[in-house]
This record gives sequence, C-alpha cells and structure tokens, in this order.
Amino acid sequence: MSVEGVSFRYGERWVLHDLDFKVRQGEILGILGPNACGKTTLVRLLDGIVHPARGRISLEGKDIRTLKRREIARHVAVVPQETPMLYGFSVMEVVLMGRNPHLSPLGFEKKEDVGIALRSLERTSCSGLSERDVNELSGGERQRVFIARALAQEPKVLLLDEPTVHLDLRHQMEFLDLLVTLNREDGITVVWVSHELNLAALACQRLLLMKGGRIHALGSPADVLTAANILEVYGRRVVVDTNPQNGAPRITPLIEAGDHRGRGGRS
Repeated sequence: MSVEGVSFRYGERWVLHDLDFKVRQGEILGILGPNACGKTTLVRLLDGIVHPARGRISLEGKDIRTLKRREIARHVAVVPQETPMLYGFSVMEVVLMGRNPHLSPLGFEKKEDVGIALRSLERTSCSGLSERDVNELSGGERQRVFIARALAQEPKVLLLDEPTVHLDLRHQMEFLDLLVTLNREDGITVVWVSHELNLAALACQRLLLMKGGRIHALGSPADVLTAANILEVYGRRVVVDTNPQNGAPRITPLIEAGDHRGRGGRS
C-alpha cells in the first residue's frame, strides 16, 4: 500500500496532514502515537471507508477510491478498536462473516468456507467458543473472535486497531506469536495500531510514530523509540534500554512525582 501526500478532515477540522509512506509487502508496520493523533482515522483511510481530502492511497498500484468494497475486502481485513453488538449470532456465524467477500452475492458458505472458519478459530484459541453467543463473551474473548473473523477473509493485508486492548498478558503474548506466524509463514502484511510500545518493538520491522496528525518519525524500532522522541510525542521521560531476549528497544517510564514504593500503610 502507498500513502502519498494524504490529508484528511472532519468538516473544517483537519486531523491528518501530508502523510507520505509505503506499507511494504510482507512487513509488520506499527502505528504509534498518543490519543487523538489520527491513528484510527488512518486505518479507516487504508481500508477505504473514508477517502483523503488531499492525496492518494494505492492498493497494489490501484487508487483505492476506484475499488469496490468487495474487492478491497478480498485484500484487506480489519480488526477495529470497537465492534458493534451482533445480537443473536454465534461465534461460528460471526467468523463465517469473514468469508462474505469470497461468496457470490446470493451464495452460501461451502464446506471449504466452514473449514477456513474452523482453522481461524483454532489459530486464535477460540475453538471452544464456536457455539457461544458472541455477546456473552468477555472483552478479550470477543477480540480474539474478531481477529478470527479477519483471518477467515484470507487477507493479504491485516489492519489492526488496538487489538490487544482487552487482552491479558497471556493472550497478548499469544496474539504476538500469532501475528509473527501469520507474517512469516503466510506472508500477510500487517499494519498494527498500538499503544503498547514494548509489544510493538518486539513484533514490528518498522514503526511510524504520529503526533498531531503528522508523521513524527518513521523507521526501525531502535530509530523511532528513542527517549527524545517519546518525550516530545508523549510528554513523558523514559529510559530506553535493550531487551535481553532479542535486542529490541525496551521502554521503562520514569516516575516523576517521587518514589511511591512502600506507600499505602502497613497491614
């Protein structure tokens, strides 16, 4: 995907300004930045839900504005930050919705489609949930189901908007393992919007750091996640050292209001 001189506004309010970057085939690109910097709007642009006020977004060389929704959905799958309630649908039915772009307009799922849905549930550790009502699940379970639905689309590009926000530590790391496996073994290109700087540093080949709707830094995790960049974008001092497992940068926020250890009274 290619983003060329893209700006976007809601009414008279400009939220993105002159974005220029490429999503390389087969990479995991992390999109970072504070709240309200334009990350979710960027995901909507990459999915063709909204279009730039200026500039152009291309998918495999084609202007995304010229593509129909079904064609985009055969290439790009999205796991949004929030998903509306789906009343009366089982988990299996929700995951099978991911097959819709591959069906004829009045077609029904075939045995192959069901098999793809089952494999998607298995890969996201959701097999045991297939008959449950999706609205009876915990936030973390629901998020894994919607990741499974995205995988059932068999996309070339996976757009993830804060997919770990409802996941505990175990499921965060399982998600990270899944993401790396999909990228390395299936060749899926991933654009991952995240507030989890350390998780993004572990998984992403490149990071794009946003501030005020603009690109503040773009490059390798080591180039982007510097103490100076984090102070300028997030307004917090941090220590950046090296993860001993794989050499990725590791961020530790500094407590600036005094040392809180030991407070809270005695038991």
